Amino acid sequence: MKLLYNANIYTFDAIYPQASAVLIAGARIVAVGDQATLESLAHGKVEKQDMRGCTILPGLTDAHLHLQHYALFLGKIDCETKTKEECLRRVTERAEKVKPGEWILGHGWNHNEWSQNGDLPTAAELDALAPNNPVYLTAKSLHAAWANTLALNLANITSDTPNPKDGVIQRDHTGRATGALLETAMSLVDRIIPEPSITEIANAMETAQPILWRMGLTGIHDFDRRDSFMALQRLHSQGKLKLRVNKSLPLDSLDQAFDLGLGTGFGDDWLWIGSVKAFMDGALGQHTAAMFQPYVNEPENCGILNMDGEELFEHCRRTADVGLSMTVHAIGDRANHEVLNAYEQLRKYEKEKNLPHLRHRIEHVQILHPADAPRFAQLNIIASMQPIHAPSDMLIADRLWGDRSAYAYAWRTQLNFGAHLTFGSDAPVESPNPFLGLHAAVTRRRTDGTPSAEGWYPEQKLTLAEALSAYTLGAAYAANAEHRLGKLSEGYLADLIVLEQDIFSIDPNDLLSINAAATMINGEWVYTSP
Repeated sequence: MKLLYNANIYTFDAIYPQASAVLIAGARIVAVGDQATLESLAHGKVEKQDMRGCTILPGLTDAHLHLQHYALFLGKIDCETKTKEECLRRVTERAEKVKPGEWILGHGWNHNEWSQNGDLPTAAELDALAPNNPVYLTAKSLHAAWANTLALNLANITSDTPNPKDGVIQRDHTGRATGALLETAMSLVDRIIPEPSITEIANAMETAQPILWRMGLTGIHDFDRRDSFMALQRLHSQGKLKLRVNKSLPLDSLDQAFDLGLGTGFGDDWLWIGSVKAFMDGALGQHTAAMFQPYVNEPENCGILNMDGEELFEHCRRTADVGLSMTVHAIGDRANHEVLNAYEQLRKYEKEKNLPHLRHRIEHVQILHPADAPRFAQLNIIASMQPIHAPSDMLIADRLWGDRSAYAYAWRTQLNFGAHLTFGSDAPVESPNPFLGLHAAVTRRRTDGTPSAEGWYPEQKLTLAEALSAYTLGAAYAANAEHRLGKLSEGYLADLIVLEQDIFSIDPNDLLSINAAATMINGEWVYTSP
């Protein structure tokens, strides 16, 4: 048994919210309380550890993360730069190190940060730096890519190549591809890039785990696809998976899941099935999020709607029949409206067929029509949101959505209506560091303090306790794991983090520099700071 004492423990258990000691046996918590009481409960050999007044919290969960992409991107060019010139410099640096013909891969660029006009970059800019290597750089949003001419040629993208469904090959005035690929057009190049093996993916994930532990993460909801699932299973079978993983399934795997009879929750305490993931629209940065009204200064553009509510309901009905919950990517107000319409039909279907009332989600919920704001609570739909998106997107949101941004990233509105809220990062779109997300949630400011001391639409700010709840209790509820995760209480899994500061007593700006001093998962210390 382990006894951690002389600690400042926030349990997130309403019955016993604060304590000074926690007793752990194996993987689970025996009790929380004071040292003397817990010592009377202990039996056998007890390992005592003086926490020297440090703060202990339940382990944090990132409720929307792409682990395979994040892990592999750690080895790619970091293209998240303030200027295009710096990104190009990094491409040049990599081109000098690789062999001719070897792919140069990178991630993280955001053309909206580089140009007031939001002009997309071109192949010619990369051709001058790496004429002998195919170059493929994914945007921060993962909804666009930037390729050089050699990469386009290898993918057989010419002036005659049609746009794929729900995608755009950007072209110049002559019809020639410029090198910018939006949405599903990315797959034209994606599919010819040599795929990493399952072993390589698993190794990258294993390398990424300590980085996430240091950030205070003990669990994730993973939104990558088949290869990610296989790599996670491999790590699990080898005893190397040391994160709790709620695993979503892609919509195009629904037939296989249906045939196998897989249901939400199948698995164990380390790796279990979550929801079936569908996409309703694109992204704000690429002007492809589906909106009711056109983008500012783009009278013909209302984004891309992949399907309407009726079509989505047909997918929802099949998942309900086999016991799988649904989750849908929806950014724009039109996209969220259509998903809510489908979920309203789904709730009626569940009732008519006497099916379980499953925990369905919408991922991102970046902007809503005001009339749709109460519907999450009314339909008991989880709002799975990423607070770190707000500071990144606030300038482009104001530019493209105008006054509609008052209803964007509206966390407070959802809580006030009574919706279940869970927070994540969408890494590698953003950093998976939950403390950056907490800072965004409680300040609605960028790291440099802009746009003001009050923050961007400050009426949507949360308290620190509310924001932390979305990374703990909310994430556990969304994963059907609230009976074992999300708080420090008797019988719960011993997943916790140690902070040197009392997080409830610091200046909100100090959240930007916090890291875990130690992280425990399953009753074992997996990380301790030097």
